Amino acid sequence: MQRRIALATCSALPELDPDEQLLLEPLRALGIDAQAAVWDDPMVDWSAFDLVVIRSTWDYTARRDAFLAWTLSVPRLANPADIVAWNTDKHYLADLAAAGVPGVPTTWIEPGQTVALPAGGRHVLKPAVGAGSVDAALFDLRATHEAELARAHAERLLEARQTVMVQPYLERIEERGEAALIFFGGQFSHAVTKGAMLADQGELVSGLYKAEVITQRSANSSELDIARAALAAIPGGVKRLVYARVDLVPGPDGAPLVIELELTEPSLFLGTAPGSAERLARHLVDRVSTLGSA
Repeated sequence: MQRRIALATCSALPELDPDEQLLLEPLRALGIDAQAAVWDDPMVDWSAFDLVVIRSTWDYTARRDAFLAWTLSVPRLANPADIVAWNTDKHYLADLAAAGVPGVPTTWIEPGQTVALPAGGRHVLKPAVGAGSVDAALFDLRATHEAELARAHAERLLEARQTVMVQPYLERIEERGEAALIFFGGQFSHAVTKGAMLADQGELVSGLYKAEVITQRSANSSELDIARAALAAIPGGVKRLVYARVDLVPGPDGAPLVIELELTEPSLFLGTAPGSAERLARHLVDRVSTLGSA
């Protein structure tokens, strides 16, 4: 019987994001019936698939509870539902810090708390539940007007029952961008540079995410070491994961710091790295075989 894999997406991208579409043909070449399926479509029988892979589900942030309930309903899900619950709230960054992983310093303002912002400097304010840089904004708190805008932004997020994250803006990102390191099955696959976005308050693509400038790059030993330290801190271990992306930014001294650990629905930038779609497809087929023999 032919094995079936669903690549879960959202209704705004029913045929998947173009980069995710690159995975379909390598899977089919390996004998897999691979197809896109919208995560909240009630007509989809998720039990009919040998594996469901979360991909372009980028509308979940406004309905996280429903999304988490869906992950629990899917019999064979990559990545696992408990990891998705942990990773879709950026409080996980506190867990990484507690494990000794170098990260961007973060102050948390919880719903019900008074907004207290730093006295000066450029800072990023964003919600703890979010994706695609939606509702992430950069403010120069040395300017009275921008400090007022920052306070209003924080209060709006708090009124929506969101935790507000306050992080210093690390200036070196404007020169070097973010490094995104992609892993399949815990093994390093490829890396890209993502250009700085927060200075550009452009339109959202399909209402879901801010566009990024992506270029292929190599990962140096320091970046790989910190990325692997972050993966080692994942509850239950990295071997449970089909894919992972570790986003790093240069700190004040140039050393890499973790800004995000993407384990739910990250772009994997398959189009930037020849052979990466085929590598991921083979890993998915191996995962299906493992589940079938369990």
